[in-house]
Amino acid sequence: MRIRSFIIAYALVLAILLFADRRPGSAQPGRYSHVVDLTDGPSATHGAAIPSLAHEPSLASSIASKTRIIAPAALIPGTWTAGQIPPERLVAPLVVMDLNASSAAPGGNPQISLDDISAWESQHGMIPQGAVIAIRRTPAPSAPPASVPPSSPSATALTPLPIQRDAALFLMEARYSIGFALETPITLSSDRTLARQLALHGNYVVAGTARFTSLPATGSLVIVAPAKNKKPGEASVRVLAMVR
Repeated sequence: MRIRSFIIAYALVLAILLFADRRPGSAQPGRYSHVVDLTDGPSATHGAAIPSLAHEPSLASSIASKTRIIAPAALIPGTWTAGQIPPERLVAPLVVMDLNASSAAPGGNPQISLDDISAWESQHGMIPQGAVIAIRRTPAPSAPPASVPPSSPSATALTPLPIQRDAALFLMEARYSIGFALETPITLSSDRTLARQLALHGNYVVAGTARFTSLPATGSLVIVAPAKNKKPGEASVRVLAMVR
């Protein structure tokens, strides 16, 4: 019953958004043109025009998803589990920042810095409060990535959260971010101070998403729908982006 109630709640959110979008008096700049399913799994769909609610992909299909949400409880016991995250923190503005592989130090991983955030805001305006920050990996111009076979160990290797600690703290404390989204599986064990701050600020991390290349830098709305399960800190999740 709890998962059914949860799905119904998100269906109602979608219905309200679609109804508001289609009102005759709605301002044209505020319209959402299509939905992108950011979930990495067999149920994911791509770039569909906004349909009627009856034809919207079921949020319950997140069970088969490779996309996972790391809730605060996975980092500090006693904080929010995936099922306890308040619903208002699961529907949010979506900001997309590019992580250029050429910015990494030799032998290191590229990370979003305070300078990167400043440059993003100079181009796109201030990051909206209460946003989910999606970090999109872009290849170095001189070294396009080779294809990696699915069976390769590196295809599922865990990487650290690709943002510097001071930059993450700035987003959480000055822009009141509520979560981060990555295209790859990640580990937060390499920086326990950052992991603790994520939990204390009520931020979650969505890992293993897909199709960030289909998203603009700003203007989208993300809907994160965790599956209910008995694990305190991690769960499968369905992630949809409504794009203007």
